[in-house]
Amino acid sequence: MADRGRGGRGGRGDRGGGGGRGGYRGGRGGGFQGSPQGQGQGGSFRGGGGGGGGFRGGPGGGRGGGGGFQGGPPGRGGRGGARPPAQVYTPRGGAPPVPDAKVTQVEDARQKSRKTNLSAAMGGLQLAAVGGFMPPRPGYGTGGAPITVFANYTQLIPSSDLTLYGYDIAEVTPEIVGRKRIQLMRLLVQEAPELTSYHGHIVTDFKSNLVSRKKLELATEAIDVVFKAEGTDEPLERATKYTIKVKYTKTLSVGDLMTYLSSTNPAAGQQYDNKLEMIQALNIFLNHYARSANNLATIGASKTFSLNSAGSQDTFDLGQGLHAIRGFFTSVRAATNRILVNVNVSHGAFYQEGELHQLMWAYGDRNEMGLAKFLKGVRVRTIHLPTKTNKKGETVHRLKSIFSLAKNKDGRKLAHPPLVKKSVGAGPCDVEFWIHDQPPQVSSVPGAAPTQATAPAKKGKGKGKPPAVGPQPAGVGVGKYVSVYDYFRSKYPHIKIDPKLPVVNVGNSDNPSYLPAEACIVLPGQNANAKLSGNQTRNMIRFAVRGPWMNAESIVNSGLETAGLSTKSNPLLAEFGLQVGNSLITVPARQLPEPNVMYRDFTKNNAQPNSKVVRVSNGSWNMDKIKFNKSALLRNWSWVAVWGWKRTRDQEQQVTRTVAKFHEALNTNGMTAAAPHAGQHIENKLTDVTKVFNEAPADRQLLLFILPGRDKNDNTALYSHIKTLGDTEYGIHTVCVIGSKFMSDKSPEQYFANVALKFNLKLGGNNQGVDSTRLSFINQGRTMLVGIDVTHPSPGSHNDAPSVAGMVASTDQDLGQWPGVLSQQTKRQEKVDALKDMLKEHLDNWKRIGRHQAYPDNIIVYRDGVSEGQYQIVVDQEIPLLRDACKEKYPANGPQPRLTVVIVGKRHHTRFYPTRQQDMDRGGNCRAGTVVDRGVTEEGIWDFFLQSHAVIQGTGRPAHYVVVLDEVFRHQEKLKGNKDLSGAANELERVTQALCYSYSRATKAVSLCTPAYHADILCERARRYMSGLFEGVSDDGSNAGSAKAEKNWKLHSRLKHTMFYI
Repeated sequence: MADRGRGGRGGRGDRGGGGGRGGYRGGRGGGFQGSPQGQGQGGSFRGGGGGGGGFRGGPGGGRGGGGGFQGGPPGRGGRGGARPPAQVYTPRGGAPPVPDAKVTQVEDARQKSRKTNLSAAMGGLQLAAVGGFMPPRPGYGTGGAPITVFANYTQLIPSSDLTLYGYDIAEVTPEIVGRKRIQLMRLLVQEAPELTSYHGHIVTDFKSNLVSRKKLELATEAIDVVFKAEGTDEPLERATKYTIKVKYTKTLSVGDLMTYLSSTNPAAGQQYDNKLEMIQALNIFLNHYARSANNLATIGASKTFSLNSAGSQDTFDLGQGLHAIRGFFTSVRAATNRILVNVNVSHGAFYQEGELHQLMWAYGDRNEMGLAKFLKGVRVRTIHLPTKTNKKGETVHRLKSIFSLAKNKDGRKLAHPPLVKKSVGAGPCDVEFWIHDQPPQVSSVPGAAPTQATAPAKKGKGKGKPPAVGPQPAGVGVGKYVSVYDYFRSKYPHIKIDPKLPVVNVGNSDNPSYLPAEACIVLPGQNANAKLSGNQTRNMIRFAVRGPWMNAESIVNSGLETAGLSTKSNPLLAEFGLQVGNSLITVPARQLPEPNVMYRDFTKNNAQPNSKVVRVSNGSWNMDKIKFNKSALLRNWSWVAVWGWKRTRDQEQQVTRTVAKFHEALNTNGMTAAAPHAGQHIENKLTDVTKVFNEAPADRQLLLFILPGRDKNDNTALYSHIKTLGDTEYGIHTVCVIGSKFMSDKSPEQYFANVALKFNLKLGGNNQGVDSTRLSFINQGRTMLVGIDVTHPSPGSHNDAPSVAGMVASTDQDLGQWPGVLSQQTKRQEKVDALKDMLKEHLDNWKRIGRHQAYPDNIIVYRDGVSEGQYQIVVDQEIPLLRDACKEKYPANGPQPRLTVVIVGKRHHTRFYPTRQQDMDRGGNCRAGTVVDRGVTEEGIWDFFLQSHAVIQGTGRPAHYVVVLDEVFRHQEKLKGNKDLSGAANELERVTQALCYSYSRATKAVSLCTPAYHADILCERARRYMSGLFEGVSDDGSNAGSAKAEKNWKLHSRLKHTMFYI
């Protein structure tokens, strides 16, 4: 949470002048040019004001020039709201409740029964050896100091006799998708005569599933529904009739689920096969409420946002036509002895509601192609025609979706195609359409500027037929082209049209229908899927960053009601026999001790280095008077300063002096670094960057780029270009720094040390180690650690954007080097096709880089990015590929390695909040090392939550670790003589926590264990190579060819087997 508001950034000039292009009014928007509220970046149509303050405080003033990135601090805006002091969440009634003792009793009883029947229930060690899906928990962890924490869960208590009946929408004829399908499902549930007697007993996901409290007695599976628009009384005369096939799937007994969850005898082989289906049915029930309420907006199936929060602290202006709303995520979860609902605070970006022309002005930048992409799919209601009401007296709005702005390629196949005088974004005076001699059938949008009609309208009065143009008003010719401006000025003079604003197409490319922006009102609650700009991202973070106690209060005070978890808002709870707790639960937790971090002693002779233990405090430490464990040799390097504005000679000289200081820091921290070759000063142009690489000598090891802007969000295109050239075309390591931070006088030694970490890793060094006692058997040098992740295209990505899989692996027991391997695959496919070849390459690295004589005895895989529903894919498809790789590399007559696979989840919504002051850090979060494996988990699944890091701001998110295969940790317990194998749980937690401290790019513990974290960064690097594909292309596909060409990248041979991605 920001404690001070900043104004908008000054423009490109060193005095704030020369900002981005102006918007649709006021011409070009520059920097402040003497005005305290100028806004350089983006140049809005009014010239722009400064950014807002903290969302509790007053507005910040405009941010002034600031010169070069080293020219002293720029002017700041006024102070926003002050950050509230950290505190512990206090529930209603004061003291936090104690964890449910019955849950703990069942957990312990199940474990005792499992150990008593170990050979029968687990098959000894062999159950894991044959790759059984989800090996049972060998025991609960006992390491660390016991504490109690809040969890963002509340209990769902069903009536003991609750039975739900599931139905599948097996087929809809003719096919229907999108918003129309949602409306069709609404009509089915609310108005189909066959279901009239079941009103109040049926819920739906408005897509493909029905859940009923009563069994449906249907004469036939096929139900006919005539489509009509939302709010209308009667369907149109030519409305489509749909046949919906409703097929019974399963009977789901909540009592059976509770029997399974509360059983104390897992050895009896009890299993509830319908658990996932029951959880899905309960989630459909909860989400039905939000999808049915008019005052709520939803994102996906589980996020709900109140539309009544305008002007409150639950909304925030993101700039450029978007605002953020604070809402809530909900999901039903099964846990030992109970059913829980996970409720978390969530934030979404939404389009600014109201007049469309105001949204266009707010968007600001006069980039018509960008505006067309921004507005695509936005729903509007038209206001130029008289309003209608239904029988209930409710206004029936005429709704339409924006397809694009008017383009000169629209309607090319029509006999009289429209005349559009710009490639995209023409105004109403520059868009003309054909008017027939006889009144034609006009656009499907009543009153919209009509498009080419192929035949005169038929006579007669049919309900629902679109009105003909009829006799033309004075000034509008017939049998010729007329502009949208003239048409609306004559026919709808009450609509005041700005000729500068683009016309929108609410039809499609083949059959366009045009409306001026002033005739459209943007509907509320529309989620914006497009990637946020740098400034919008900063504003979203500023809004979303809140202390954990604040989120806990929001969940209890408004979240339960907003999400329909209160009978006050959702009467169906009582109808279905469900009760929901009105408070957060508490669960047992433990505080694991922090491991020691090891460096080389600064005071010792480098020829005989000694290890030095660094003091760790709440997951953080510094590198004062210490050196890297293994130093890399940097022989040939240089630097490049990229300027976004006109520079002075003094500024250039200051860059040179700062680089010289940084060179000293490289050697101080342990590297053997030669002085850099003469640097360069270039403009912020991609062509200038390309020239730098073209002119670099063949033996150049590394280039340091000093970038303009405030942070990486200001340099995405530049950063992507640098990394693509360096990694794939020239084989030169690159390190990018933000000039304002690199040149700052504030703690330069620490900043230089952090940058030096990257230098050393890229060139093969080893920065730090972790206390060997915490790494246990891994320190023996016979275990390889592997990290795997897959990144997928975003919603706005190009259709040809692939998914990319990344794999990293350790090369020795020091865990200092993690070379990376990348592979493209079919988009949105989670299974890694090239897994076998990728692991084979890492096994070769184990011998080549690690200098081992034999392959590892153990392989521990941390698999990132897999959802719960995909665990089986990992077991059935990926683990066999890993075994195949080993079979091809290991001696045919020798033993195969033992394999453990742990899923790492970071996109979940579980959060924990401390219950006592002594258990929280200075930001109000749980301390680094907090682990939870009880209360919100299932005893039969080996999983745990670990918050390994110190949270810098906001509410901490623990990582979720789930074991899907274990042959390593149980084997280690067996070697120790521990027959019940329960120590494997402690061992896995200790090793995983220690790995969070071995992430060598920072002097902090990280939120994911190092193998998974590196794999995530590796995949993100691949996205940079294909930024045109992942960040989308223009609507007309003008850069589609270049974007598709990005798929042909290949890592340069000189960077293979290195940590190029750091």
